[in-house]
Parts: sequence; C-alpha cells; structure tokens
Amino acid sequence: CLLCGKRFQTQSALQQHMEVHAGVRSDHPYECEFCGSCFRDESTLKGHKRIHTGEKPYECNGCGKKF
Repeated sequence: CLLCGKRFQTQSALQQHMEVHAGVRSDHPYECEFCGSCFRDESTLKGHKRIHTGEKPYECNGCGKKF
C-alpha cells in the first residue's frame, strides 16, 4: 500500500485494503493484518484471524479434539 506501507499477497487484498483508506468500507472498520479482509465487528475479525494463526481455542470435553 502506497499510503501506509502494508504489504499484501494478492492484488484483490490490496484493493480491499485501499477501500478502507478511501472510506468506502467504513461499515467494515476492522481489518485483518494478514490478508486485508475487513469485518463489521472485532469479534468476527478475531475468529477470522484464527485461519491465519492456526489457533484452536476450544476443546471438546469428550474427546479432547481442539477446534
């Protein structure tokens, strides 16, 4: 991004990020630092970021499997 210096893996992620600077995505103010996807609320962003980090914070009491 020429405005803030963030780097993106795809052109579409950069374009989505640029919409934040332009105010187009003001209804989705929470941006993923990994891919540039934008979300309406912070909790949705937090769940999305687990895709990138591999975090699995929940564990089944029956079998121990994490998700």
